[in-house]
Amino acid sequence: MQTNMTATEPTSDLASAATDLDVIVVGAGLSGIAAAHYLRKRCPGTRFVMLEARQTLGGTWDLFRYPGVRSDSDMFTLGFSFRPWASEKAIAEGGEILDYLKDTAREEGLDTLIRYGHKVRDARWESSLARWTLDIERTHADGHRDTQSLTCRFLFMCSGYYAYDAGHTPTWPGMDAFTGTVVHPQHWPADLDYRDKRVVVIGSGATAVTLLPSLAATAAHVTMLQRSPSYLLSMPQRDGVAERLRAWLPASAAHRVIRLKNVLIALGFYQAARRWPQAVRRVLIRRAAQQAQGHVDVARDLTPRYSPWDQRLCLAPNGDIFKALRGGRAAIVTDEIASFTPGGLALKSGKTLDADIVVSATGLRVQLMGGASLRVDGKCVDLGDTVAYKGMMYSDVPNLASIFGYTNASWTLKAELIAQYVCRLINHMNAHEVDTCVPRLRDGEHGELPAIGLTSGYLQRATGMLPKQGRRKPWVFYQNYLRDLRLMRWGSVDDGAMRFERRATRPVVPGAATLDADASSAVATAAP
Repeated sequence: MQTNMTATEPTSDLASAATDLDVIVVGAGLSGIAAAHYLRKRCPGTRFVMLEARQTLGGTWDLFRYPGVRSDSDMFTLGFSFRPWASEKAIAEGGEILDYLKDTAREEGLDTLIRYGHKVRDARWESSLARWTLDIERTHADGHRDTQSLTCRFLFMCSGYYAYDAGHTPTWPGMDAFTGTVVHPQHWPADLDYRDKRVVVIGSGATAVTLLPSLAATAAHVTMLQRSPSYLLSMPQRDGVAERLRAWLPASAAHRVIRLKNVLIALGFYQAARRWPQAVRRVLIRRAAQQAQGHVDVARDLTPRYSPWDQRLCLAPNGDIFKALRGGRAAIVTDEIASFTPGGLALKSGKTLDADIVVSATGLRVQLMGGASLRVDGKCVDLGDTVAYKGMMYSDVPNLASIFGYTNASWTLKAELIAQYVCRLINHMNAHEVDTCVPRLRDGEHGELPAIGLTSGYLQRATGMLPKQGRRKPWVFYQNYLRDLRLMRWGSVDDGAMRFERRATRPVVPGAATLDADASSAVATAAP
């Protein structure tokens, strides 16, 4: 008997009956779908479900609905390797990406494995049982709430790295006096009318750079107010080389070649920026100045204070932000806010900006594990005190992996590598009849470096909660797909740092979960 849970249906009784599982995947966005795909394909017989706190799948691409929301990586690498991106657009809009994720989940039958409205509040590991116990708050489609406990042998966190309930929103003097509307892009009101309005977007990151040209199409005027500039990189929305390869090669071969091409280009550019920062800096600023055509002060508005890739670069598909600046309906102002006024903003330079709408594109609020608290044998786990193992697990935390993608390339590249590695790890445990895997630091090893080297504000604000990294593998958080490919696809899972233990009375083997015949239809049990 098959169940078909949708975003509008409550969790079925059959699905609810499956309370002891081999693997629980938390999150049904891009990372969760990748994890589910590989578990089903490479770990046949493993019983797992996906828990999603919201009432629909898609994660980031369903949450963000602000005007112009789009990918900041090319879709040939942000898309899945197992389901090639078919559109002609290399940089896609958020709605197109959401449709792609929904179609992927539906076509693979993964959508039937999602339990919507399931938010993990607490996860507790007990070594004597070799199991995680999850305390879950369930919100049904009718608004009714209750709680449930689930157990699993392996916990796979795919819930992203930021809080969904609210972004980072600073407070400024005089905000209560402002007579207009203040919004954060993370929760964009569906009925917000900005047509013929004066809009000020506070920020200079990817969100602000995306919003400016989108709003300028219909707003009276849009000003991007930044404390300091970011690097702006214009690139075509369509990939001409990819289009030619698609015309010449079979679809599967073209996809592999395009994906490899884009990986090598992105990695090569990143390595060049780190090796020759001043040369790359000059090229980026010169290109931006050429496209701005005198509509901004280059030294003030387009010259960042940091080196390329100390923070992520901001993409401008087809140079859209520069077109908006040249069109006269948009401007960049580099200054700081002194206070809000009834009609806009007063700046520290003494200037004022009139505004009907102020958009606080001031960043994300980092949150790991979807906000769930972790405990191992009764002891609270502070991830800030752990060291990241291969960028996916945490020292002394058993049977738990999480997906954290690249910050200098497509998120999906690392997400798929981690999902594949978790499958290798589970199969190794099954083959050797062990029930616990835990990365442990050896004598003399310790974490002394931040896991992520970017200086972006949202990461700096979260320094204390992020794990550390060491100076040698497997404790290094590489930002290099080719290096990770070699380490995670072909490197041994029994590498000395990963300890395998047999503690429970029941080993991790396919089919060992306690399920009745009907309930088993609500979880994945075999490869398609």
